[in-house]
Amino acid sequence: MDILGQTKEKMLAALEHLKNELKSIRTGRANPSMLDSVFVEIYGALMRIKDAAAINAPEARQLLITPFDSQNTNAIGKAIEKANIGLMPIVDGNTVRLKIPQMDDNVRKEMIKLCHKRCEEAKVSIRNIRRDSNEHARKMKADGNLAEDQMKKLEKNIQDLTDKSCKEADDISAKKEKEVSTI
Repeated sequence: MDILGQTKEKMLAALEHLKNELKSIRTGRANPSMLDSVFVEIYGALMRIKDAAAINAPEARQLLITPFDSQNTNAIGKAIEKANIGLMPIVDGNTVRLKIPQMDDNVRKEMIKLCHKRCEEAKVSIRNIRRDSNEHARKMKADGNLAEDQMKKLEKNIQDLTDKSCKEADDISAKKEKEVSTI
């Protein structure tokens, strides 16, 4: 019965995806993961900024990007502008500086709404995984590979996994919301 194992794996993957989605949501602090979704074209190929430069947060509200090859400084600056993430890059010699603006209440509320939306998307994904796993279990029973009581037990275990995963998604989201609302 590796249905349960596959279900658990897929639900963990959904939670990991949620964590990665929430990383890109802005808080009041500078965080190098804010740039994870930004790609820059270097040497004719698209690559993530973190693969083409060192990203540091020397201050709470500033990111300093130092390209591994100083010829790529302007390309990185333009890529950040083009990504439209609400930050204006300042190309300063061989580095790019990003000043993180102070967040007002409206921006905080928008970021919290975005956290809720990402959390709900993750929970929908988890429920879809539950549905697929239950269908698989019913199909195995119909094919004669699973007894009725085994199927019921499997469905109960899948539901327990679903409940646990949804609660964890809520916890992850609540932690990020607290981070966003902290001034």
